[in-house]
Amino acid sequence: MFESLEIDTGAGESVLVERIAALERLKAAAAAGQARLAVALDQARRSAEMAAGVPAARRGRGVATEVALARRDSPARGGRHLGFAKALVHEMPHTLVALETGVLSEWRATLVVRESACLDLEDRRRLDAELCSDPAALEGLGDAALTAAAKAIAYRLDPHAVVDRAAKAESERTVTIRPAPDTMTYVTALLPVAQGVSVYAALKREADLSCDGRSRGQVMADTLLERVTGRPAGQAVPVTINVVISDQALFGAESASAAIAGYGSVPSAVAQKLVTGAVADRRSRAALRRLYARPDSGALVAMDSRSRLFPKALAEFIELRDQRCRMPYCDAPIRHRDHAKPYSRGGPTSALNGLGICEACNYTKEAAGWTVTTRFNESGRHTAEFTTPAGGHYQSVAPPAPGTAATEPGEIEVRVA
Repeated sequence: MFESLEIDTGAGESVLVERIAALERLKAAAAAGQARLAVALDQARRSAEMAAGVPAARRGRGVATEVALARRDSPARGGRHLGFAKALVHEMPHTLVALETGVLSEWRATLVVRESACLDLEDRRRLDAELCSDPAALEGLGDAALTAAAKAIAYRLDPHAVVDRAAKAESERTVTIRPAPDTMTYVTALLPVAQGVSVYAALKREADLSCDGRSRGQVMADTLLERVTGRPAGQAVPVTINVVISDQALFGAESASAAIAGYGSVPSAVAQKLVTGAVADRRSRAALRRLYARPDSGALVAMDSRSRLFPKALAEFIELRDQRCRMPYCDAPIRHRDHAKPYSRGGPTSALNGLGICEACNYTKEAAGWTVTTRFNESGRHTAEFTTPAGGHYQSVAPPAPGTAATEPGEIEVRVA
């Protein structure tokens, strides 16, 4: 198998194209193999836990995260990977064969699995056979066409299930945020189709009426902000923003990076503008708190407590130190500040034993067989090692404080009222 990965870039064009196609088929076959292995792991773990007397409701906890870690992926995607694998192996053999032979890519197989999820087992197998039993029928289908075909079959087999799924989806409406390039953000709203279309139409109509020199996109973005906050786009809004920036960068003595809690790294000039704008605006309040870092590595210093719950100051310190969930490959925002070694087993309430972690990963690490140990590495940076029930070891190192190693960072809490 590994011989097939040898690359001869000097080959003829037709050979190069065939090698690209061959590697694509290899990727699909590998994805099918991962699916079979993930299901085998889940079955082995559940059997072992059943023999050990673990209640049925608790069996298999953490397997999805182990799958994600092995694939160098986020725990949230691990759940999707495992669910996808179970559907293929247990319920959709034709789709699995199409994936193994490279007729479907992993993503396209995921589309088929997703559109059949609302069906019962018998109907799901019918959809699988009707859509994927003939590989030739799948050739040339784009993602949209494949999805539409799966939807049409699902609706014909069980229209009530499809309608009920749509109704349930409305309860999952939400708004999320994630970083975008150039210190921008994506704020995404998941809405029922009628509401989503009406929101976009309202913003588009406002852009059609505007003639002040702004682009259509700028008008739509400004209108969205104004209608959500109730304030003009250029006016400060009442929010609290935690910015970690070195003193040298804050006062312009050097150009470095800064960090915004819940977002990530930004250029120091952007942070300076944010801070000075808040200070200059009489409607806002700005507070400065100092944190101390090791001059050689930028590792934030620790604080300790004897209480079971993390005091507010220590919890904020851990969140500023860790910035994102500390489970490897998980970029989720921090929701819990918890003990690496559980308090019930003698774990202290300290910065060393504290972790910033998302809710799902916190519950995962509490499952049987998981352990987390913490230490300060040779640079003084907080290091957590996660050991899985299968014996896998994965390290997570806290990011350094922004700024050069010789600077002393301070946290600016900007409160705009």
